[in-house]
Amino acid sequence: MQRTAVVALGGNAFTREGQSGTYAEQAANALTMAHSTNALIESGWNVAIVHGNGPQVGNLAIQQEEGTPMVPPQPLFALGAMTEAHLGSLIVLSLRRASRGRVEPVSVVTHTVVSLEDPAFAFPSKPIGPFFTAQDLTELAGKRGWTMAEDSGRGYRRMVPSPRPIAILEINAIRAIIERGDVVVAAGGGGIPVVAVEDGYAGVDAVVDKDYAAEKLASSIAAEALVLVTGIAQVQLDFGRQTQRPIELMTAAEAERYLADGQFPEGSMGPKIRAGIRFLRNGGKRVIITTPELAAEALEPVPDGGHRVGTTIVLSNTLAGVR
Repeated sequence: MQRTAVVALGGNAFTREGQSGTYAEQAANALTMAHSTNALIESGWNVAIVHGNGPQVGNLAIQQEEGTPMVPPQPLFALGAMTEAHLGSLIVLSLRRASRGRVEPVSVVTHTVVSLEDPAFAFPSKPIGPFFTAQDLTELAGKRGWTMAEDSGRGYRRMVPSPRPIAILEINAIRAIIERGDVVVAAGGGGIPVVAVEDGYAGVDAVVDKDYAAEKLASSIAAEALVLVTGIAQVQLDFGRQTQRPIELMTAAEAERYLADGQFPEGSMGPKIRAGIRFLRNGGKRVIITTPELAAEALEPVPDGGHRVGTTIVLSNTLAGVR
């Protein structure tokens, strides 16, 4: 079987900074990412795609609340299902266009099992929806009952619980699609969060982090690589300081030390690094963190004396063709 890579795309990649999130904007952004994903496929990789939905599910929640006088609002986990299908459709159509019909992707609406005992339910920390100003806080926190917090220095956003994924219910079907050689879009928005109940599973209001969901999926199907797509070409140490510098390669142990030193905050690079370390500890061969455009090149072997594209994390320096 061909090598398999799980690629995690951020919800912000579909609605970029300065955009309002129209369908046309999201479709154009999806096509750009599809060309990058198609480059991976053409270089011989089986691909599973996981995507975020933070901006989209938050925007949809606002639409639901504003429409309450006319129609009943749906719970957050149901909005997760809606955005998972919406963004999955965008990715599937874009991949067909980017590959000129040579790729036949399928989107699987996915349920992710979480636990009500997860401490995330007591401390909402996942930002969703648009940014607001400090003047909006009283109305949003008081009248709407939202938990609000500052995000990335760009304003305030609604925060919701983000429990860690325990399992993916549709993993056998996803694995079968991958083994057949087809591209699958799964665990979109981290998957629809569900908890075990007496007669099955029930939805719970939360948004699972897509990087942790991508790791769970990648580990469950024994993927070789986990590609965490972001807005920067390489991970930076001392980010924002005069000593800022890119890092081409690090081991899982080094990444853990950097985390302990506060190099990778939870609100930005932290979840990617933590997900990458867990993937490697669970048997994965390498983790790539870079932009969509550089993902295919970052997975290629490094020529002698050449520079590594993106940031690669491996379990040890003896693995993954590390020079």
